[in-house]
Amino acid sequence: MSRPVHTLPKAHLHLHFTGSMRFTTLMELAQEQRVRLPHALVEDWPPKLAARDERGWFRFQRLYDAARACVTSEEAMRRIVREAAEDDAAEGSRWLEIQVDPTSYAPHVGGLTPALEIVLDEARRVSVPGRIGVGVIVAASRTRHPLDARTLARLAARHAGDGPGDVLGFGLSNDERRGHTEEFEGAFRIARKAGLAIVPHGGELLGPEAVRATLEVRPDRIGHGVRSVEDPALVAEIVRRGITLEVCPGSNVGLGVYATPFEVPLRTLYEAGARIALGADDPLLFGSRLDDQYEIARSVHGFDDAELTDLARMSIEGSRAPAEVRSDALAGIDEWLAEPTDV
Repeated sequence: MSRPVHTLPKAHLHLHFTGSMRFTTLMELAQEQRVRLPHALVEDWPPKLAARDERGWFRFQRLYDAARACVTSEEAMRRIVREAAEDDAAEGSRWLEIQVDPTSYAPHVGGLTPALEIVLDEARRVSVPGRIGVGVIVAASRTRHPLDARTLARLAARHAGDGPGDVLGFGLSNDERRGHTEEFEGAFRIARKAGLAIVPHGGELLGPEAVRATLEVRPDRIGHGVRSVEDPALVAEIVRRGITLEVCPGSNVGLGVYATPFEVPLRTLYEAGARIALGADDPLLFGSRLDDQYEIARSVHGFDDAELTDLARMSIEGSRAPAEVRSDALAGIDEWLAEPTDV
């Protein structure tokens, strides 16, 4: 028998704020706000999103926007952070970097700064040494003007730090087909100067050319990046630079990037030497959390326990967790692998 993945210490580096919400929490918030959610979201959860064309993304975005419309108070924002931390801790995650664009929540709580500070304060409150630490990634949207991204980068820089409840990185998310990564270099320059990790999305909906464009902003990590396997020279460059790829098998299949979990190139990237941090992306819409990604690695791609610890180590090493969290988690990974399994 294999060791249980929920006891394997790990870091979670790709989890979106609204997308982290529990389905039951969404139902309660919708009832409180008297919001009628789309039938596709509530009648057969998780919703069916997969499509080999752009329709899959549009369905996803429509449902995500509907869920986000239910988050209209400080209390709801704090609840999302708190429950995300609880769920991650239950799955063995020692460190969570939750990603948020405060723009959508700002109108309900008095502006961009209060919206971000609510998330940061709750991240600090729910962090428990030896159990779970929570930092924050501020992410701009490709669908907005690059000047908006600079505003967010300046806000992120003012709250930059290296511990729980701090901004640790700056990202770029949303539909890759809208807004070229290099157009946001001004925002990344602000974030880089503040010492923040550069963590844009790239190479999920679009192919290797999108990943190459992402390399131009000198990322520390790339959200997804799986389509880089279509260009072996590109994968070699990612490996050479030591960039961590935040690979999210469940969402890759959910959005129709790949038809089955087996097609997700996790094994190919691993054997090429790429640094990989598994992530759940948006459990609310894809119906799978962090441990499910490790189970996919094990049951679909044949990762044994030693290889699963490689993935866990790479997630810790690719994080911005404080030194003491990293050392404790890495020691815990070794202990997990040393434990005997039942025969």
